[in-house]
Amino acid sequence: MRRSRLPLLLLILTLLPCVTRAEVSRPNFIVILCDDLGYGDLACYGHPQIKTPHLDRMAAQGIRYTSCYSAAPVCSPSRVGLMTGRSPNRAGVYDWIPASNGKTKRPDSREQVHLKADAVTLPKLLKKAGYATCLSGKWHCNAQFNSPAQAQPDDAGFDHWFATQNNAAPSHKNPRNYVRNSEPVGPIQGFSCQIATDEAIDWMRDKGAPDSDQPPFFLYLAFHEPHEPVASPSELVAGYEDVAENENQAQYFANVENVDLAVGRILKALESTGKDENTLVIFTSDNGPETLSRYRGAGRSYGRPDPLRGMKLWTTEAGFRVAGIARWPGVIKEGQVIDTPVSSLDFLPTFCHLAGANVPGDLQLDGAVMAPTFQNKPLTRPKPLIWCYYNALNEHRVAMRQGVWKVLAKLNGGELPRFSNVNTKNVVEARGAKLTDIEIYRLSDDLAETHNRAETNPKALARLTTQLELAYRELVRDSMVWVAE
Repeated sequence: MRRSRLPLLLLILTLLPCVTRAEVSRPNFIVILCDDLGYGDLACYGHPQIKTPHLDRMAAQGIRYTSCYSAAPVCSPSRVGLMTGRSPNRAGVYDWIPASNGKTKRPDSREQVHLKADAVTLPKLLKKAGYATCLSGKWHCNAQFNSPAQAQPDDAGFDHWFATQNNAAPSHKNPRNYVRNSEPVGPIQGFSCQIATDEAIDWMRDKGAPDSDQPPFFLYLAFHEPHEPVASPSELVAGYEDVAENENQAQYFANVENVDLAVGRILKALESTGKDENTLVIFTSDNGPETLSRYRGAGRSYGRPDPLRGMKLWTTEAGFRVAGIARWPGVIKEGQVIDTPVSSLDFLPTFCHLAGANVPGDLQLDGAVMAPTFQNKPLTRPKPLIWCYYNALNEHRVAMRQGVWKVLAKLNGGELPRFSNVNTKNVVEARGAKLTDIEIYRLSDDLAETHNRAETNPKALARLTTQLELAYRELVRDSMVWVAE
């Protein structure tokens, strides 16, 4: 029987100062991030066909969050938010970042966009506190990947990195665009999530036995799956031929199952190396599912948003309410299902709290310490969660989660042009936009956002409008502006 570390650890976390806490017990951290995974794509979140036994077991051994949010409804800003604990708008990352050769100038200045070298990031803070750090998988936090012109994963604090700029190419099968510590790797046989997992496991094994002098570690395992172009092992695809609508859907189902197999390998590696009980593992996604055939090449995007409204690129719940599973044997109570809102913005303050890593006192964080939820206790969130996505597919481009309430707002009545970036050409228009057409939804009994209560609950509308206005204006004032050239 596993001996519980809970009483000792809780005593440490509540009674001792940060430095002593870090010296006594510092857990390892693993964040496993999917790309475009639908809220309803796992069996433990209700999918009727996809087999995810390892993630189901992970949820049964820990927490399944039903109100877990990404930092944005699209990839690059979501990843920047996770890295910084701040709204990605503050770092100037408003939309996905297209690759750039450094020569061609874009009208929207997106060739400049990257997570800057001076940004305070989670791996930097943990590294400063003595942690080893590793990225394996998708980076997508700069336009000029593996170039001295922009900051790279090592500038963000990763000791070891094995990554691509955006998607695995030409697909998840046999990718040829991985780079390891600035050196292109060339073609690799296999499927991307398993390749990234191979790298992660090899790196973890180098960290030594649990009682060795090796430092604790932070691993960021960022899968490309199930983002297009989807490609899956044939033996997994065959398992869905009788339940899928077509070959493309079978490919998608198998893609998610392949992710589950990779997660199972990570958990097994932790157990076999004796690091299991001292490692907090969080599984989540960067945003919601892609819309089938929204663009050429999206013919296998069969992600399931159910029971939420919208899809990726929307500010309704399906855009950024994602799967969230946390496991930490002996510390997190098993079998919990928690509806308390948590966010990838919470990872930085939470991990730093548990590691005894110092966060600069003047750093404006948008996340909160989510550790109380490990014991199903209330989470104190000093500010509401807010999203401002100028390029949303729906007309309400600003959203807020406050308690049981979801708030949506248009900008200038929906007349504000859509922006993929904010630069010196459009900043006045962006900052001067007015919040209009505010809608409020009580998510506790209206998860699908079908009943706007703005007219029937004027007191709640007034209170939430004031809170939204304050949070939105503070964010807009602090959002980074790129210089248009």
